[in-house]
Order: sequence, then C-alpha cells, then structure tokens
Amino acid sequence: MAKEAVIPFKGTAQQEEQLKSVIAQHKGQEGALIPVLHQAQEIYGYLPIEVQTMIADGLEVPLAEVYGVVTFYTQFSLNPKGEYKIGVCLGTACYVKGSGDILEKIKEILNLEVDGCTPDGKFSLEATRCIGACGLAPVFTINEDVYGRITADDVPGILAKYQG
Repeated sequence: MAKEAVIPFKGTAQQEEQLKSVIAQHKGQEGALIPVLHQAQEIYGYLPIEVQTMIADGLEVPLAEVYGVVTFYTQFSLNPKGEYKIGVCLGTACYVKGSGDILEKIKEILNLEVDGCTPDGKFSLEATRCIGACGLAPVFTINEDVYGRITADDVPGILAKYQG
C-alpha cells in the first residue's frame, strides 16, 4: 500500500476573505452551517481542518459539530481534488468486467490511494458507484472524459495523455 502524501493547505488571503464574507452573511441564521460549508467547498474545492476551524469560529459552533456534518454528508470532501479527477466505476457491471483491476493499475501508476491526491495536485482518485454507462463497462472517467470497454493494459496510455 502506498504511503499517503499529506498535501499542505494552500488557502489564499482572497479565499479567506470570501469565506469570511459568506460566514458574515449567514451568521446567526438557523441552519447556517450546511450552506456555509457548501460555499466554502466551492471556494476551496474541499474542506480541510483549517477551513472547518474558520467556519466553527466564525459561526460560533463547536469544531466537532462542523466535522460531524462534513463527514456525514457525502457531498463534502476532506481531501483536495486534483486538476484531473479520476473516477473508477465499481458498480456491478463494471466490477464484473474488470474495473477492480483498472483501479489497481491506476493506483500503481500514480502511487495513489483512493480518495487521495498526488503531491503535485495533478491527479485525485475516487472509487465511484454506477455512473450510468453500463453498456461501456468497465468505465472510468477523467474529469468529463469517459473511457469505456478498456482493460488494465489500456490504463498507462490513457494516463500518459494527462501526464504531459
């Protein structure tokens, strides 16, 4: 298993000002946490502990409550996303046709674990459920590009297009 790289938080002053503005707009409102988290994720792309702490302090709610909401709802991410977001479908049709092997090949080539991001921020990897392309099984995506009816042997050539 590859050692997971820790990517340092790289928030900018501009992003922090945007977040403070969002918090100020919602402060004191009932149910403000979820809308603030959504907007914070739009600003930063994910919700690292530094952002969660700013939200907790700004809304005057416990950090544990913020973390609890972030980890409960699947639309929130604790991990940064890469420039190229790879999603490997592990739905039934894809899995029985070899998507597990494709996932392993991607992990091997990029030295990346599921839900991880490469240290250069270029690639992130997710294991997804059915994406509705069962007729093309097995399928994986890189951003909006869909690759279907492939094998693990096809993966290096596909990734090479994005590595340059």
